[in-house]
Amino acid sequence: MMISTFLVPAATALLGALTYRHHRQVFAWTKWLRHKDETNADFDRPAEWLGDLYKAQCRLTRKPCAADDFVEISQIGNMIEGIAEDTEAVRLELAKVVECVKDYVASALPEFDPTAAHIGVQECHAWLVQAMRQEAARGELVRAILAAQKKIKDLRRG
Repeated sequence: MMISTFLVPAATALLGALTYRHHRQVFAWTKWLRHKDETNADFDRPAEWLGDLYKAQCRLTRKPCAADDFVEISQIGNMIEGIAEDTEAVRLELAKVVECVKDYVASALPEFDPTAAHIGVQECHAWLVQAMRQEAARGELVRAILAAQKKIKDLRRG
């Protein structure tokens, strides 16, 4: 009888301590998971816009483009620029993407004049050089987009 009066309270205290410890671990895990979900939500818009930008530039691959062709890329670049300051973890990567978008858009070829009777060799050569610069700028944009997407993916993993 004497042993049971000590064992029951001791077992109850041990069970209570283990239950308390378990609940603390569960609450800590829940808090960590909630924080991770909130952090991942911060990356939803930039990740979506980077994907849209990647698709938009893919449509212009190996195609000499004039200023009118860059409307969608400029718009997405402006949206990314607007949130780059508020997205601390990937600010540098997004700033690089915005810089590459500006360089790519600046490489637009001059409008072709269909009424011109003759196009000189020098003018054709200048257009060719500009088209090559434009493709190089597009390649830099692709690298910047992929680097930003990789950083977001790594941050989402934790």
